Amino acid sequence: MKNKKRAKNPKSKRYFRSMKRGGILKLILRILKLALILFFALSILWVLLYRFVNPPVTWLMVSRGFERKADGKDWKIDKKWIDFDDISDPMKRAAVAAEDQKFLDHFGFDFKAMEKAIEKNSHNHKLQGGSTISQQTAKNVFLWPGRSYVRKGFEAYFTILIELFWSKKRIMEIYLNEIEMGDGIYGVEAAAQNYYHKSASDLNTYQAAAIASIFPDPLKWSPTDPSNYVRHRQYLIRKNMRRLGPLDF
Repeated sequence: MKNKKRAKNPKSKRYFRSMKRGGILKLILRILKLALILFFALSILWVLLYRFVNPPVTWLMVSRGFERKADGKDWKIDKKWIDFDDISDPMKRAAVAAEDQKFLDHFGFDFKAMEKAIEKNSHNHKLQGGSTISQQTAKNVFLWPGRSYVRKGFEAYFTILIELFWSKKRIMEIYLNEIEMGDGIYGVEAAAQNYYHKSASDLNTYQAAAIASIFPDPLKWSPTDPSNYVRHRQYLIRKNMRRLGPLDF
């Protein structure tokens, strides 16, 4: 009898172990489900909040601030909000001409530009651009600095949300107020005052094109002391500005 009981014990132990593993797996799945629901709920609320409230600060601004401190510089976030209707028309046109000429026509993504970027990435270890103004806004406002496919996935998700819940006018307004424009300088109002000692409401075509020309690399390029390459970018932006039709935000 004792031998029979011993023979049954391994099976009963395996049964209880499998029951225990099944319970743990269910608990993990339940936690993951709740985490996903919480993430979607909070992210949607966050986007809806910024439809009406201006973003106070971004991850990039904070990380750049710490980088400045690490280099022995003072903490600096020079950022002055300016309402969309107060930004000069040339500055809005320059942004569209420089970064995303199909901005008013697409739903956040320019698939032809993305195809070109993917083709470049297949021959290059560094991830290339192809981002629309909507994608850049999603990245600047909601995400951390850096380049990775994980962050690109989050960028696509937040791009869809802002296209759903914001107007094109709001996307452009936040984009022009949050974009990095120099060492510790953020937004076109701070850029206009630092580089031209005037408000973004008073920028002319040449000044607006010069500011837009440094959007891709504002820590290396200058609108007022451009290299030959940046000067050529300014020329192309002005050329594209003339080609643009009315911008009906």
